[in-house]
Amino acid sequence: MAATDRALTGLRQMIASGELGPGAKFPPEPELCDHLGVSRSSLREATRSLAALGVIESRHGSGTYVSALDPAEIISRFSLSVDLIPLEGVLQLLEVRRILEAHATAAAAARQDPELAARLAEILDKLEETTDATEIQVLDAEFHGAICEAGGNPTVTALTGVIRGRGGHYRIFEPGADFDAIKRTSDLGHRAILAAIAHRDPAAAATAASAHIAQTELWLRALRPVPQVELPTPD
Repeated sequence: MAATDRALTGLRQMIASGELGPGAKFPPEPELCDHLGVSRSSLREATRSLAALGVIESRHGSGTYVSALDPAEIISRFSLSVDLIPLEGVLQLLEVRRILEAHATAAAAARQDPELAARLAEILDKLEETTDATEIQVLDAEFHGAICEAGGNPTVTALTGVIRGRGGHYRIFEPGADFDAIKRTSDLGHRAILAAIAHRDPAAAATAASAHIAQTELWLRALRPVPQVELPTPD
């Protein structure tokens, strides 16, 4: 095992076992190197890897600490990898999203937040009025994100957001022969979800959400669009 891998494995074991719990400060670097049997350069490379995953954080003038290990925060870092997944992989992720959002939508309906239906209706009014692909994508994400947040599980919200972000790179709302039919069907699917939430019907809400996302899967399989993504470039 390479020295960096040994350092990474050792740190993960210390965190997973609770030896270094959420918020704990790392021991001094020399002590940690001796404990893991690695060099400082290997230890620093390992800590950089964990920092990229949101597992640890450096505090200027204070040292290195284990993060809060918040599941939603860590999952949000998955976008670094998920953004590289090709269409076939995205279709598999959409199956996961369908299950999670069905659960979240049912939970949102069960919670009976009187303000949620009004907020969703406002989003859908804007969504139905526009034919701009970028605006459609933004409003669609806002609609589904609001529902997941209302479902009350931040981890589900984060994971579906990561999947939705990559799926959004494969745009199906581009001008073309199928645009009107796709847009109309999508709008109706959103309205079915809203109606179930407004009627406080968790079963109907789950069914509507699952059907809506399944329809998106079908369009992606049929259209197979090329991903449109702009990654930040270094200065």
